[in-house]
Amino acid sequence: MKYNIKFKVWLEKDGDIVMGLGRDKLLREIDRLGSISKAAKEVGMSYKKAWSFIKTMEKRLGIKLIETKRGGKGGGGASLTDDAKKLLRDFEKITDAFEKLTGKLSEDE
Repeated sequence: MKYNIKFKVWLEKDGDIVMGLGRDKLLREIDRLGSISKAAKEVGMSYKKAWSFIKTMEKRLGIKLIETKRGGKGGGGASLTDDAKKLLRDFEKITDAFEKLTGKLSEDE
């Protein structure tokens, strides 16, 4: 029988989600664009929801993920902490492993 293998990966801590594909994309866009508001717009969510995701992740993980600079004359900005970059690397390794596994299982049919 021929079929496609699909999967969704997310990370939990104490039963609460701390990372999934949407949060991964948000953090990557913050890193790329240097702005929470621009990143939120890019992924199709409100600034308020983006901040909520970030604060919830930080609280659940007990680490700081984003460093911010206030706006104003010089402009504001946001950047990922080293902990956030490690979280992204770890999540990427996990999703890559799942993709390789599904590819292998599909070939074995």
